[in-house]
Parts: sequence; structure tokens; C-alpha cells
Amino acid sequence: MVGDSVYYIALSWAAVQAGTPSQAGVVMSVSALPRAVLMLGGGVIADRLGPRRVAIGSDAVRCVAVLAVAGLLFLTSPGLWPLALLALVFGTVDAVFMPAVGALPARVTGRGQLARVQGMRSLAIRFASVVGAPLGGLGVAVGGAAAAFTLAGLLIAVSVPLLVSVRVRELPPDDNTADKATARGSTAMGVPPLMGVPPRERSRAWGSDLVAGLRHIRRHRVLAPLMLAIALGDLGFVGPLNVGLTLLADERGWGAAGMGWVLAGFGGGAGAASLLLTVRGRLPHAGQVAAYAILAGSVAIGALAYAPGVVAATGTALLIGLLAGLSGVVCGALLQTQADPAYLGRVTAVAGLVSLGFAPLSMPLSAAAIGVWGTGPVFVVSAAVCGLGGVVVLCVRDLRRAELPG
Repeated sequence: MVGDSVYYIALSWAAVQAGTPSQAGVVMSVSALPRAVLMLGGGVIADRLGPRRVAIGSDAVRCVAVLAVAGLLFLTSPGLWPLALLALVFGTVDAVFMPAVGALPARVTGRGQLARVQGMRSLAIRFASVVGAPLGGLGVAVGGAAAAFTLAGLLIAVSVPLLVSVRVRELPPDDNTADKATARGSTAMGVPPLMGVPPRERSRAWGSDLVAGLRHIRRHRVLAPLMLAIALGDLGFVGPLNVGLTLLADERGWGAAGMGWVLAGFGGGAGAASLLLTVRGRLPHAGQVAAYAILAGSVAIGALAYAPGVVAATGTALLIGLLAGLSGVVCGALLQTQADPAYLGRVTAVAGLVSLGFAPLSMPLSAAAIGVWGTGPVFVVSAAVCGLGGVVVLCVRDLRRAELPG
């Protein structure tokens, strides 16, 4: 994750240096399309071939691609095309890597520790966001984009042997579906499922696996409403805390330093929530905790637009980060513990598609709406959308009563 953060700093700097700001924006957005389009297929691949194998392979591809562009930049000034190609490759591989990593915890530890692992993952994300940006900036300052890409590639290279060292266990026996048993047996023998099957039949099997994963979510009494709650929460949260916060800081005259303090408050609160779940490992009444955290967090989002100064805004952001971080890690832990381990790659892919595919659409909408109505009304509407996620959790009995395993 730290390597990813450095990579995005290097990519944005190299794109700005090689083209116009609009061209740089296109390069930065190239990776989003394949990631969104291919994410569901990536979940199928992770479940079919095994998440460990897929995570190692895709991580190695990312490392080679980044180091190749770094070498190219050291030798010449190739322009925007290699950068766009790298972004395309990175986004395509991410569509496979992310579901694979999401499916690993169930094969690494028991159900009683899955919530703790989810908290540790969230802590790693916060650490990477804090450390990665300064490292990327340092790399650019020392040796330009080529040095920053080299640093990113080396960081990702370190993660490859770490993934190789991870040992996974077999999925728990489950005779409900024959296809899961077949997939487990093929993986256990070291033979990828569908090896030797004609391409037409193989594609039909991939499609059947995808449909089976979506059916598993749709018919599940907890997963289906939980996905809806996550979608509503992200739609109401992503816009205000990305584009909206920048426009709010500019409108109030807080400046870059003030916005930095507000972002630090948010990150600190989210990190504290992740640490809480990491240390405790389990929170009682998880469904209710998630619901009330979403509802309280949505009220705080609406209040942020009316904070009288930087200090009040930072305190409000700290509260938002704590509540959003708490609901996020609890919802993530519920996804891990409620989903059948054989479907975790596909379940993670759907959750990732909601967060990385649909939720970012709220950013241009939020910016346009703020231009018409101002920050206050837009933040309030976004807070209401976010709060609907908490209402969904409270209204669905099985989700409201959901517990994390002890």
C-alpha cells in the first residue's frame, strides 16, 4: 500500500511534466475504468485459482510494470503513452489483486480473528496514506519521477516475498454445493480449476461462477442489505470528504494548512477506530454498532459544513473519522465473517466495485451541486444519503442482530 501511494504521486508528477493538466487528468483516470469493469471478473479468478496465487502473481506484474517505466524514464523522455499504458496495466491488475487480498484472511486465520485482521488491514491503509505521500514527494524531489517510480517498484517488490511467505489453509468442508468442492479439490492438488477445458466451456464456467457469487449475495439475509448500506454510506461520504472539503476550505479561507488539519483529524479518528477493533478483536452487537455509527457520522458530516473555524472543523472531522472508521471496519468484518469463504473473492469484488466504481461518481456531482447551491445544502443532502445506510441496517432484523464471532 505504501508502494501504491508512492506510485500515484510519481504518476501524477510525470504526467503533469509530460503533458497539459487535462492530459494528466486523463492519465490519472485511465486505471479507474478497467478496475471498475473487470473487478467482478477478478473476484471469480481469485476464488477459482486461489487468492494466494492470484495475489502473488498480480503483485509481481505490478512490480515489473512500475520498474520498467522507471527504467524508461531514466533513459529517455517517452511522453504520455507509456504512463497511460502503465496506468491501464495497474488498473487491470488491481481488479484481480484487490479481490484476492480480500479473500485471503479467511484462509489465513479462524473466524474468531477475522474482525481483528480487518482492523489491522485498516491500520495498514491509514499508515500507508500517512507515510506514502511524503515518501513519494521525497522521491520526486531527489530524482524526479524516475526515482519515485523506482522507489514505488522496490516497495512493491518487498511485498512479493512477504506474500509468498504467507501460508494458507484449506477451506472448511462444505457439501452444500458441488462446484465449491470441485474448486477446492483442484486447488489442493495444485492444478488450477478448468485446466484443459475448451475455451467456450471455460468462459461459460467463469460466467456461472460470477452468477453464483451474485446469487450468494442476493439471497443472503445479511450480505445483501449490508451491501446496500455500504453503497449508501459511500455515496454520501466520498463526495463531501473529497471534493467538498477542498471547496469548503477555499470558501471559508482556511487555506491548505487548515484543510491539512481537517484531514489529519479525519485520519486520526479513523486510525483510532481501526486500532480499537485490532486490540479488542470483537465488538458486541456489531450490527447495531455499525448502524448507530453510520447515523451519528452522517450528522457530523452535515455539521462540518457549518463549523465556525478550523479548530471546530478539525474536531468535527476527528469525530467523522472515528465514526466512519468504526462503521467501516465493522462492516468489513461482517463481510468477512458472514460470507462463505469460497465466495469471498466475489463478495470482496462487489464491495470494491461499490466503493471504487460507483461512489466516486458522487464527486463531480457534489462539485457541480456546490457550485449551484453552496456547501451547506450539499453536505446536508450527502449526510442524509449516508444516514440512509444506517436506516437500512436498523430496518433489516438479521443485519441489525448480526454479531462478530468470538
